Amino acid sequence: MTKMRTVDAAVAILEKEGATEAFGLPGAAINPFYSAMRAHGGIRHTLARHVEGASHMADGYSRAADGNIGICIGTSGPAGTDMITGLYAAWADSIPMLCITGQAPVAKLHKEDFQAVDIESIAKPVTKMAMTILEPGQVPGAFQKAFQLMRSGRPGPVLLDLPIDVQMAEIEFDIDTYEPLPVEKPKASRKQLEKALDMLTAGERPLIVAGGGIINAGASAQLVELAELLGVPVIPTLMGWGAIADDHPLMAGMVGLQTSHRYGNENYLRSDFVIGIGNRWANRHTGGLDTYTAGRKFVHIDIEPTQIGRVFSPDLGIASDAGAALAGLVELARERRDAKTLPDYSAWAAECAERKATLHRKTHFDNIPIKPQRVYEEMNKSFGKDTTYVSTIGLSQIAGAQMLHVFGPRKWINAGQAGPLGWTAPAALGVVRGKPDETVVALSGDYDFQFMIEELAVGAQFNLPYIHVVVNNSYLGLIRQSQRGFNMEQNVSLAFENINSPETNGYGVDHIKVAEGLGCKAIRVEDPNDMAAAFDKATALMGEFQVPVVVEVILEKITNISMGVEINAVNEFEELAATAADAPTAILALQP
Repeated sequence: MTKMRTVDAAVAILEKEGATEAFGLPGAAINPFYSAMRAHGGIRHTLARHVEGASHMADGYSRAADGNIGICIGTSGPAGTDMITGLYAAWADSIPMLCITGQAPVAKLHKEDFQAVDIESIAKPVTKMAMTILEPGQVPGAFQKAFQLMRSGRPGPVLLDLPIDVQMAEIEFDIDTYEPLPVEKPKASRKQLEKALDMLTAGERPLIVAGGGIINAGASAQLVELAELLGVPVIPTLMGWGAIADDHPLMAGMVGLQTSHRYGNENYLRSDFVIGIGNRWANRHTGGLDTYTAGRKFVHIDIEPTQIGRVFSPDLGIASDAGAALAGLVELARERRDAKTLPDYSAWAAECAERKATLHRKTHFDNIPIKPQRVYEEMNKSFGKDTTYVSTIGLSQIAGAQMLHVFGPRKWINAGQAGPLGWTAPAALGVVRGKPDETVVALSGDYDFQFMIEELAVGAQFNLPYIHVVVNNSYLGLIRQSQRGFNMEQNVSLAFENINSPETNGYGVDHIKVAEGLGCKAIRVEDPNDMAAAFDKATALMGEFQVPVVVEVILEKITNISMGVEINAVNEFEELAATAADAPTAILALQP
């Protein structure tokens, strides 16, 4: 055995577990860990400007590719509390992420030492494990358990808190004898899947609801194969968007109160059976449960047993990893296809496709200031099928989900449940780390962009190029829209006369100057007919300078985006598409 500091053992474990991408900020209480990373050399570290930003970078990196686990590192006290929003965002969306904090010496934890806080207790509600490691000999086992928990069952984040004296202590450790613990995932039995398939094939108009668990399991190909074997249309959730490409004939649209397609809601409302795989029946997807569940039977397959029945009781619940369940269902479907016992759902699929070709929202507006719908039309034209989009909450995300197109798993990366403002920019930087040779396009409203705008400097410093589309109406647009029901508009306008930037024309913050001051490139667009050229220029600048490029689009100040309180009663505030020219980038051209 070899005697070494606990931090040297921990860094060796990180590399053996395959977690070698770290984001963080050093500080006195975590400097021993940083010294171990420097000595080891196998962990790449990206210096953030804010620890919350570092946590979102690690989160974005974890979401970028199958098997990734991003690491967030910070010192004691406020560094740990700054990580809590990042932990919540990862926990809410079932994302594995490892946060490591420094801590005061063990003997000082009860003495209100400088920057000593009980981060274990604070973090426990939003992690799968939070532990202040009090004994040096526990360090290897704590890291080993952390990786097992992050990967087992429903994935999620872990926080490990390291007192500085524990970091400096020496232990006996041999990395050659270290082995990762086995990952534990429930697997559906053949009998359970036979029952599920029996129920599906008893329906006349069945649908598959594909959740983010399918993407987490790396099982999108199996989903598509199952849908094709059965001929059954698929409704992806917001977190499952991309599990089946938008242009696949069996992609029947997204369902929900906000991030949904008109044809998706209509297709769902005509179904009589739904099998949900790796989804959690989120309220923005279902709306009122009476409307959502009426007249249809449900099977729910989820990796977390306590998730089944949490929102409503299905007719059959199965605790299983989505990949294992899909593999079993594909095998059964093949057997029944070969035995010619599968129903023919071609007429039902054609009916869903017909609605996909007729129920469109209008995107082609020539207004100045620009209407947001036109922005997404131009993005569809300018960015190819290989594009990965990154976004969080806001009217920008809602309208983007209604009008953009996604063509594969992990090409829509979104803080779906927590939706913290400020998440987009740092998460996009993490995604670029995870997808260094792919096109990454972030989408923000002006306030999301302003929340953590300082992280743009990280992209400039470390040459992390991506395009950040900022739709600027100088409003908290989603909040303003939700205030309509209270007959008020209170504290939502961000506009002011910027005496240092009169060219903003009363829109307040000059994002162009700020972005350029942080080392990035930036373009402002005020005419919808200039957007295509702006996106082309942004792509060229990104390639030339290898930094983030901001494309700010000046919008009309007030726009209401389609949404409602029931999936059968979504309010359409704008005129709908009447001709193909009204929605020129729709997946299927509008049929008269």
